[in-house]
Amino acid sequence: MNDVQEIRDDEIRVLGITADEGDDTFQSGGRRGCTWMSLLVAAVVCVAVLGMAWFFDSQSVDVHAVDAIVVEAEPSFFEPEAAPVGSREEWYASGIKSLADKPHTEVMDTMINDIPLRIFIPHNAVMSLQRDYLDIEDTTIVYVAQAADIRADNGEIVGAFVIKGEPLTQGVSKLGYCASVNGEIHIGMAKSTDLFEQAVRMGGCFFRQYPLVHNGTLVENEPKGKSIRRSVCKLRGQVFMVETLSRESFHDFAQSLVDLGVDDAVYLVGSYSYGWAIDSEGRRHEFGNKSPYLNGYTFPENINYIVWR
Repeated sequence: MNDVQEIRDDEIRVLGITADEGDDTFQSGGRRGCTWMSLLVAAVVCVAVLGMAWFFDSQSVDVHAVDAIVVEAEPSFFEPEAAPVGSREEWYASGIKSLADKPHTEVMDTMINDIPLRIFIPHNAVMSLQRDYLDIEDTTIVYVAQAADIRADNGEIVGAFVIKGEPLTQGVSKLGYCASVNGEIHIGMAKSTDLFEQAVRMGGCFFRQYPLVHNGTLVENEPKGKSIRRSVCKLRGQVFMVETLSRESFHDFAQSLVDLGVDDAVYLVGSYSYGWAIDSEGRRHEFGNKSPYLNGYTFPENINYIVWR
């Protein structure tokens, strides 16, 4: 038998098998047999490696081509996954079928994953934007809330803002937008959109805010604190507003909107900013802090509102 140093790269040594040095059969076929065996093993290994590579490549996901990767959770016996409390079906169908002719806002409460929400659905009313003074005795308003943020240092409106075709500010400080052009309301998220130019050209309105939901997908935002949250939303073409009745983070609020079934949503100024809605019975549903309006508080010049009349 050859010494260890004499083994070639195309040979293998079989342990535990002996043969007579004078056995012509073993001597003549051993080296050739070992060569073919090694080639066969190498071929099998190559096929296995290529097969595994193809399998894992076919299972991979390009994270740059999708907004999020959703991994389905396995069912748990002790902690079963509960369906969101208060789904689209519980309010959406009834909410868009108001039979009252006069302009009003339908107000309804629901609960989504322990977050109490109040939904405001305007009927027979038109959306517009308003800057500066808000007349709290204006009986034409059926819903009003603060719209775009203003800077604390200079009082300027944050992001692009258009009222009746007049551009007051420009810029993309926040990617979310809400526009009304030719009576159609658009809610979405984009760094650049021609809706700004359309609003200017056609006498419409446009403002920017934090995006919360885009194409049914949650959008994360930087602020991490908790506060009363508000938003303007769109679902199957229906536009409505949502407010939390408890202090919530941006993430939890956006998740509740996703679970509600919202297609797109952008933020409205929350916290204690004042506003109200008028229902079909003429009742006034107020939110926020009204006292600054009653006590002669001087508001910043560029305070602005989203209004339904």
